[in-house]
Amino acid sequence: MEYREHRFHAQDDLELYYRDYGDPLSTATPVLCLAGLTRNSVDFHELALRMAPTRRVLCLDLRGRGQSAHDPNPDNYVPPTYLSDIGHLLTLTGCHRVIVIGTSLGGIMAMGLAASRPTALSGVIINDIGPEIDPTGLARISGYAGKTPDAMTTAQAVVHLKALFAPAFPDFTEAQWLDEVERTFRHREDGLLVQNYDPAISRTATEQGDAPMEFWPYFKALAHVPTLAIRGALSDILSADTFARMAEVKPDLIQLTLANRGHAPQLNEPECLVAIDEFIEAHGNGGH
Repeated sequence: MEYREHRFHAQDDLELYYRDYGDPLSTATPVLCLAGLTRNSVDFHELALRMAPTRRVLCLDLRGRGQSAHDPNPDNYVPPTYLSDIGHLLTLTGCHRVIVIGTSLGGIMAMGLAASRPTALSGVIINDIGPEIDPTGLARISGYAGKTPDAMTTAQAVVHLKALFAPAFPDFTEAQWLDEVERTFRHREDGLLVQNYDPAISRTATEQGDAPMEFWPYFKALAHVPTLAIRGALSDILSADTFARMAEVKPDLIQLTLANRGHAPQLNEPECLVAIDEFIEAHGNGGH
């Protein structure tokens, strides 16, 4: 079995889903994977399989995403609620100390954990996100989040994704676009593809408008936490200037910039895997 599927109830009784890879009794530090705004645990499947032989890996579907329930109150699609949900998962699984890998929104949650549960972190890997979000990328995300066509064929879905993301993945092959379709959408009973998240989650991003989003207090909470920051060279979410400032604020920050990647690197790029392997090896053997 590649992974175990579990569900649990959050503080407000909403049912949440997570995948559990590897040996729960491993003495190595567990890894917690947190996906982006409209994404879910499927994004980390290959990476989780890579790490599972030596440690436990938890991949959570945040509320409203993937197989987690949709929240009847969209006001709950906010970082404080997500952090509470993550805290419940860590308590439930007995993972008192973890390495967090967070893409985009998941990276913001990793920074939030550094502020709210600092003793829970052995290390953090943040993927194409920082303490400032470029308004250009925010506007792009708010332009499509929650507005996916109701249902599409696979061919239509490929065209749709290319229209949105081709600038971020200029070297993608047709096979990679097809794989991305499978990771992005879910199959309806009639076989057509539909979005795999609650459209209401997009409200937070949409309401920001052109206002810059800043998380410097969250990032500064990582001062004493080993951190690897990954950036796509073509990113419109994490600017090169912000990336440079992050290293000034946190001199021990490990940084990696990936060519031919925008928002967000998929974490299966060869240079990325080397950096992640080295980071996990250096900071992931302290148990949980």
